[in-house]
Parts: sequence; structure tokens; C-alpha cells
Amino acid sequence: MKKLSFLLLLSLISTAVYAQSFEGKGDVKANIGYDLYGYGNGIKASLDLGLCDIFSIGAGGSYYFDEESDYFIFARTAVHFGLMLDLPSRFDFYPGIEIGYQESNDVGFTAFVGARYFFTDNLGVYAELGNNGSVGLSFGF
Repeated sequence: MKKLSFLLLLSLISTAVYAQSFEGKGDVKANIGYDLYGYGNGIKASLDLGLCDIFSIGAGGSYYFDEESDYFIFARTAVHFGLMLDLPSRFDFYPGIEIGYQESNDVGFTAFVGARYFFTDNLGVYAELGNNGSVGLSFGF
């Protein structure tokens, strides 16, 4: 049993060592989280596609649990500094913007600074802070 536990622990550690937060062109990441402040409190989901070593584009949506039950559907882009700054491969730092349709205001705009940390190749956490803030899980594909 001890050998099995040791092998399991070793495989988890080796998987975490090779985790990549942003791999550049063709990289796909999905975020599912909770909007903490800004347009409202609610759930958020987004998908990012890497265009090159530093740029990504994507889309997503938020649904807010306030009296009006607003939603925000958006396109987004970000500049990823993880590779440029030679950060550890599991960590990414990125500023970005989102622009789209918000039910109550017609046009919504968000500017944020984000960070993402991957525990394994496919599972990590993220936080995006700006005029709208969210935290949650990040998935790699």
C-alpha cells in the first residue's frame, strides 16, 4: 500500500511540474468562476484561444443574481506575459479587455489584470481584477 501511495504521489508531482498556463498559438483555456463585483454578483464563463506567444482572443458570458437578473455577453482579448517575462510555466500574468452586450446598459466594457496558476496540465485557478472582478477554475484543452 505504501508503494502504491508513493507512486500516486510521484505521478501527481510529475504532472504538476509540466503544467503550462499559456502555451501560445492554438492554446485553448476555459474559465468558470464567480463575478465578485462590478456589474453584479454572478457566474462567469469564458473561453480563450491563443493567436501567438502573447495574444489571445475569446468570448464568454456572465449572468448576475441581482433583482434585474442582468447578463453580459462579450468578446475578449488579453496579452500574456508569462512567456515574455520567463515566469514559471504554471503561472501566467495577463491584462485584457472585454466588450459586449449588457442587458441593462446595452454596451458593457471591462478592463482587467489577470493571473492564472495551473496545478496540472488541465486544471488551475484564475483571478481577474479591474472594473469587474472574478475568481474561479481554469481548464486547459
